[in-house]
Amino acid sequence: MAAPLPENIQTAVVTGGARGLGAEIVRALHREGFRVVITDIEADAGASLTSELDLAGETALTATLDVTRPADFQEVLDKCVERWGSVEVLVNNAARTAVKPVLDIDPADFNAILATNAGGTFAGSQIFGRHFKERGYGRIVNLASLAGQNGGTATGAHYAASKGAILTLTKVFARDLAPFGVTCNAIAPGPMDTPMVRSVITPDKMAAALANIPVGQLGDPVFVAELVALLAGPKASFVNGACWDVNGGIYMR
Repeated sequence: MAAPLPENIQTAVVTGGARGLGAEIVRALHREGFRVVITDIEADAGASLTSELDLAGETALTATLDVTRPADFQEVLDKCVERWGSVEVLVNNAARTAVKPVLDIDPADFNAILATNAGGTFAGSQIFGRHFKERGYGRIVNLASLAGQNGGTATGAHYAASKGAILTLTKVFARDLAPFGVTCNAIAPGPMDTPMVRSVITPDKMAAALANIPVGQLGDPVFVAELVALLAGPKASFVNGACWDVNGGIYMR
């Protein structure tokens, strides 16, 4: 018989948590003792990760969530509250990336990327932010990007603009929710060793890409995931509205 769960276990919802950096974030949070809700636009995408972490389905669960649909955020939150009484952490990780010269980007494609990346972060932070404010506690961690700081070199203008918007949204939610025990921070990774990055930096481009990184290597997604877990914890109460740069020295400020 499994040991009973601690009464004070916290629940963390991770968007885009089924693969890549999102999956590493889920693993890091789970290692730190969080109950994790792995959300993805595909219903069964997180099933194997859930089984890896907890076959019993007590501390790792999946949920379908399309970040362009605010109603999906509300539904996931409502189900979590119904089952466990509260949610303590939201990680806005889900994103789309695209590479195209700025003069060739169709306005519809630009708006679609913004709707997923910036719009999803806004909707999630707003809906979960209301819950956190009511409870008097919460942690929001947003995945921004180096592209949102320097305009992007290996990504399209739509992706870079969306990540820049996420940095601004982080400051807005941090400022407005701070009086209610809620913090909001961002992490801006440079090129990580993930499937998404490798889809953009193809093998024929890798040597040139690494030559432009002062430390000469891609970033470790596990380190970024552990940073998410640190910012998601109760001890991170004095860190608010900050952007944590993890870019190998490409962008220094």
